[in-house]
Formats: sequence, C-alpha cells, structure tokens
Amino acid sequence: MPRHVAIIMDGNGRWAQRRHLPRFAGHRAGVTKVRELVESAAETEIEVLTLFAFSSENWRRPAQEVSLLMDLLWTSLKKEIRKLHKNNIRVRFIGDRQAFSSRIADHIEAAEALTADNTRLTLVVAVNYGGRWDILQAVRSLAAPLATGELSPDQVDTSVIESRLSLHGLPDPDLFIRTGGEQRISNFLLWQLAYTELYFTDTLWPDFDQAAFRSALDTFASRQRRFGMTGDQVETIRGA
Repeated sequence: MPRHVAIIMDGNGRWAQRRHLPRFAGHRAGVTKVRELVESAAETEIEVLTLFAFSSENWRRPAQEVSLLMDLLWTSLKKEIRKLHKNNIRVRFIGDRQAFSSRIADHIEAAEALTADNTRLTLVVAVNYGGRWDILQAVRSLAAPLATGELSPDQVDTSVIESRLSLHGLPDPDLFIRTGGEQRISNFLLWQLAYTELYFTDTLWPDFDQAAFRSALDTFASRQRRFGMTGDQVETIRGA
C-alpha cells in the first residue's frame, strides 16, 4: 500500500461537455468526487493524499471560468473543513498564495491552523502550484544563507533543497494518478516524482470512483520498485 498518493484530477470540463452541461458543472461534480476519494484514502490508511486543484498555468483559462473556480474553492473551504477536522484529517495547502484574494488566503490559513494536530490522513491541496515554481522558491531561499556564509556551497545537497520544498516533512509520493486520458505530469511535483510509480487512466475525474481507485492501488501493488537496484537486490532486501 502506498504511503503517499498524488493525483491530477483531470477531465471535469470534458465530463460536463459530454453531458451538454457548462464546464463549471464538471468542476462541481469533481468536488463531490474529492470528498469520496478522501474518505477512501483514509479508510485505506494512506498517510498522505496530494491533489492538484489549480495549477499556476490555470490562470490562462477564460476569466469567467477562473473566477468561478476561485468561488468554488472558497465555498468548498467553508463547507468541508470542519467535516475534515471532525474526521481527524489534517489539511495543508501548497503553492504561491500571493495571487489569491485575502478572503481565500485567510480561509486557507484558518483551515491549516484548525487541522494542524490531526493525524489520520494529511490532505495536501496544490493551488496556484507549479513544480518549477516549487524548485525555484527553494533555490531562492538559499541565497541569503549562502551570501552571509551561514551555509557553504558544499553543504547544499538534496536534503537541504528538499527541506525548502513545499512538501517538506512528508514522504515523496509512491503513486501518481492522472485521470482523463492525458499521459504527462504537467509541471506537478517535478522534484518529488523522481521515483514515483505513474498510473494513467482514461476515466474522467467525476467518474473516478472507489473501484477505479482500488484498481490503481492494485496496479501499484503489482509493481516492483527498484530505485536503481536490480530486481534480485530488491527481493534480497525484502527477504531479509
């Protein structure tokens, strides 16, 4: 069973279009699916679930759709956070918050503070997030300690950079899932997905139910994760 599952929830717009509905109807259906998946992940005893809710590139979408997505984010925060807290789920947001209104930013901070001590599942929501931005802000944070001599160039290793990335303190994803048929990672967790198992499905996000999630977990369980070693080495370590 993976400790950490990361998901790109793709296909909301196409799901709505196939039903002759406005694209926003697909986004609303997608929120309902998020609720179901969080429950499934918690029941399966997954430790961390990271969802790509809004990328830094999504600002390029039509202004009306972006506005509706922001409203949906705000209303979802108000509606769902206390329920998540009641179920002992910790909520953490990653991404550049500077572009959000003070209303949304305040709700994000309040949600994190309310659920900070919860232990059943950590739900990470990526909003206005990009993998390149994540690495860039980590590198920029090293500029001052390097300039003052507090940190020397020889001390900068992968652990130093990882401590400044958005998912610091959490395990890297074991399983990455993308719904909707596209087979790319779209600037999501570029550093953290280095050894992650990738799973792509044609199922559109609003149709991604518990059975589909279980299928992805079963596929993960059937794979041998070698991390640069040979298969024989992995089996020797497992047997030890």
